[in-house]
Amino acid sequence: MNKELLSSELLKIKRKGFWLLTVLGPFGVVALQMMNYAYRKEYLLKQSTNDWEYYILNVSGFTPFALVLGMVILTSFLTSIENETNTWKKLISLPVSKASVYITKFTLLASLLFLSSVLLMLFTLLYGIFLDFNGEILHVTLFQYSFYPYFASLPVLALQLWISTVSKNQAVPITIGVIGVILVLTNSYSPFPDWIIWKWPSLMNQWDKPIINVVLGIIVGCLIYIVGMLDFIRRDVK
Repeated sequence: MNKELLSSELLKIKRKGFWLLTVLGPFGVVALQMMNYAYRKEYLLKQSTNDWEYYILNVSGFTPFALVLGMVILTSFLTSIENETNTWKKLISLPVSKASVYITKFTLLASLLFLSSVLLMLFTLLYGIFLDFNGEILHVTLFQYSFYPYFASLPVLALQLWISTVSKNQAVPITIGVIGVILVLTNSYSPFPDWIIWKWPSLMNQWDKPIINVVLGIIVGCLIYIVGMLDFIRRDVK
């Protein structure tokens, strides 16, 4: 990866609200539980004998939606910067390969979303401590439900970036992204087949083993990422 390209991308997003969205996503997920426990704490504490586990599961219920929505927004914003300023050709004319350009954009998006997962774990932990639950903090469970959805959703990120970089009309990736968000929301009420990538961030599968979604997410995500990069390389610059 080209460090100069990465520095250039960081400068582009400096005043575009990317960092705000990176923080706002995980904070919003935990803030929903802040409201939930503020009004119904006594009721919620009676729903389970393990306060920490029940709380973490409540938080995780909104994580897939926020994560996929964040991927759609950040990817759209990142590619729209090049489209609005018509800098695609200028970017490609630099003494760097098209592969480096693609890798840099994916790395930036993946890093921002990983930071969101870190913040989600931190916010979840801090508010849980504030609620003063009985029992020990479930560090492993907290880690799993903070980072497993991220790795399971990598195919969605790779697909969104691929479509965004090769589409002349940004309405196409946005439309696909919105459909994906809707699939994530409806999956909670009517689970989809396990092969649908938008289901994977929920960590649900017929074997009831979340790690399967993580492994599939990493493998399929890498495959879609490679195919998208190769397609971007062979196409003419928009």
